[in-house]
Amino acid sequence: MTAIGTRPRPTPTRDARGRALRRSLLGNGRRPGFLTYGLLMAFFLASAYPLWWSVIIGSRSNEALGQTWPPLFPGGNFWANVGEVFDTIPFWLALGNSVLISGIITVSVVIFSTLAGYSFAKLRFRGRNGLMVAVIATMAIPTQLGIIPLFMMMRTLGWTGEIGAVIIPTLVTAFGVFFMRQYLVDVIPDELIESARMDGASMISTFWHVALPAARPAMAILGLFTFMTAWTDFLWPLLVLGPGNPTLQTALSQLQSARYVDYSIVLAGAVLATLPLLVLFVLAGRQLISGIMQGAVKG
Repeated sequence: MTAIGTRPRPTPTRDARGRALRRSLLGNGRRPGFLTYGLLMAFFLASAYPLWWSVIIGSRSNEALGQTWPPLFPGGNFWANVGEVFDTIPFWLALGNSVLISGIITVSVVIFSTLAGYSFAKLRFRGRNGLMVAVIATMAIPTQLGIIPLFMMMRTLGWTGEIGAVIIPTLVTAFGVFFMRQYLVDVIPDELIESARMDGASMISTFWHVALPAARPAMAILGLFTFMTAWTDFLWPLLVLGPGNPTLQTALSQLQSARYVDYSIVLAGAVLATLPLLVLFVLAGRQLISGIMQGAVKG
């Protein structure tokens, strides 16, 4: 009940909450200072220098490593080194295997993790908390401990040397389930789900029309990092796949011999293996950031 002559305090709208959130994130409209830009530039240079160094050595000869003053700019032998990479390893076969494996794993992890994360976050069933604790506990077990029994299982099934032996063990990850659960538990109000149920929506329809649109920013992040992890995976594909059916990362190991290693050719191959990830980040970066900010403002 309000006093006579006073106006009731207006309820903040969604736009007002969004503006308040943006002001809090941007520091009340003030632009970042010199120290912020300096730290960002230092982190960027430290992160980009190893790739730039690979480009420099990959475009020169192996003698560039022995120079007193290391070169700062690329040379003119990059395409010759790339030709050596193509002649030494089955590059296109390895590239196709990496794209196929990483794509299937990414789609599977995102779909199953979103379904499981929604179930743990919003559905009520017996043993939910215990199952979630079990999922989190598997993250504490080193991956290397499961390699030997997993390899024995794949050999028993006759899948060694096949691409399926790399894909099937990673169709869903404990981190993906935990990540999606932590995101969905707060971003979707329980009242919204109850409203959809009262309108006659089934469980699948509620997930499709309510949970899935809200989960898109987290799905984009999970998909990007899952693809990167699957693309750079080396140990398990090296063990379970043969030299005749490699991924791109395991194929690059064939560029090194026991007696002599031409690092210019090795780094040229490493640059070629990094280019697809850079293209993916460039294509998905703007959509990823816009999705994150949209979910933050509308949440």
